[in-house]
Amino acid sequence: MFNHDPIPRPSGPPASSTPVRDYVAAGAPGVSADYVVIPRALAEAMPLPFQQHLVHLLADFHRTYAHLKWPVYRVVPSRYEKLADLDEEQLAEVGAIMEIDSDGSLVYRDRSGRKIENAEDRTVLVSCLDPIPAEYANANQSTPPRGFPAPLGGERV
Repeated sequence: MFNHDPIPRPSGPPASSTPVRDYVAAGAPGVSADYVVIPRALAEAMPLPFQQHLVHLLADFHRTYAHLKWPVYRVVPSRYEKLADLDEEQLAEVGAIMEIDSDGSLVYRDRSGRKIENAEDRTVLVSCLDPIPAEYANANQSTPPRGFPAPLGGERV
């Protein structure tokens, strides 16, 4: 028999027309204003169904945008630090130098020689060691040995 009642609508807000933008706008790890980075070691360490699904998504993505002239991206693990807390190498990386002024105070300058005001409060992005633990590097390489442990002292069993 035909039901004359209206079709129930799902409760809650309507589905977004920009779900990727909405998700990354929330500030997920590996997301910047322009890029979404998925650490390869973590993706390869995920369960097989996840990896298979990700491969299908990436294949569709690359197939769709294969016509574009892709640059080579260099991804460097980085973190925010106060300019005043950096050493000489880190200062050089961000294009700054530290000098002692004629009155004996520390002065920070940019590449053009202009004084950087409020260096103690200025935050900059500097490279750091990769914080992703090495045990995720390759699940096949870090597999523990199988079977019984070898006897100590060269004894044969």
